[in-house]
Amino acid sequence: MNNWLNKLERKFGRYAIPNLMYYIIILYAAGFVLNLVNPLFYYQYLSLDASMILKGQVWRIFTFIIQAPSSSLVFIIFSLYLYYMIGKQLEYAWGAFRFNLYFFSGMFFTVIGAILAYLLTGLVLPMDTWYLNMSLFFAFAALYPDVQFLLFFVIPVKVKWLALIDGLYFLYAVVQAFLPAYGGGVYGVYYKANALAAFIAILNFLLFFLGSRNMQPYSPKQMKRKQDFKRKVNQASRPVNVYANGAKHRCAVCGRTELDDPNLEFRYCSKCNGNYEYCQDHLFTHTHVK
Repeated sequence: MNNWLNKLERKFGRYAIPNLMYYIIILYAAGFVLNLVNPLFYYQYLSLDASMILKGQVWRIFTFIIQAPSSSLVFIIFSLYLYYMIGKQLEYAWGAFRFNLYFFSGMFFTVIGAILAYLLTGLVLPMDTWYLNMSLFFAFAALYPDVQFLLFFVIPVKVKWLALIDGLYFLYAVVQAFLPAYGGGVYGVYYKANALAAFIAILNFLLFFLGSRNMQPYSPKQMKRKQDFKRKVNQASRPVNVYANGAKHRCAVCGRTELDDPNLEFRYCSKCNGNYEYCQDHLFTHTHVK
């Protein structure tokens, strides 16, 4: 699958939308305002209604995304900031094309799921991108498991543990649709829509992320190694310092140069904060400069 993604990126990468999450956030904000002005307009003309799509209202395939994740002003501000932060980091790690592909494939699978559910059961399931956005958190946690979030703005918690709670939330959404207490009436349709949307979001995550055999180059560890390599290359390309005595190398610990001993070897330390050079006797024994 990774080779397939590479081929797609080479062929269609130039069409990717940079900073996609920024535009998605604008759509959510517009949806929030629309809900304040006319709450019924979205459901009447823009929502993901499979029956109306099959009758010709194909714009619903795209406009359903405008639904805001909340009707609360406080929660919408927090949610949009979190979505933007996560989306920006994923785009930075994957590149614009792959992030575009992940999000739009999630939308596509959601639409297909809604249409198939209608054709097979006759139910119009009110699905949106809530679970697709929640699945972005899985991808973020897979790339940055040790990043800490402040739970309730106070308690520091690593992302990998929050992702576990997120996974339980998805599991509950799927299981809930099969419980007898939640299976009937209007609410039963709502729970079935949640279950299908949650299942599709997880499927999209598994197909894209875990199905890519060579996602290692996008991991933080590999990205750090690339940055360290570029820094070392830049250091090597800088003009060589010439000291007052004419020496080109000098140990930051003992002060010896190649003029003191022609057999001395000198190296820069990548862990020191600065351009520090050490002789062979102090390269591995010095205290790193922070």
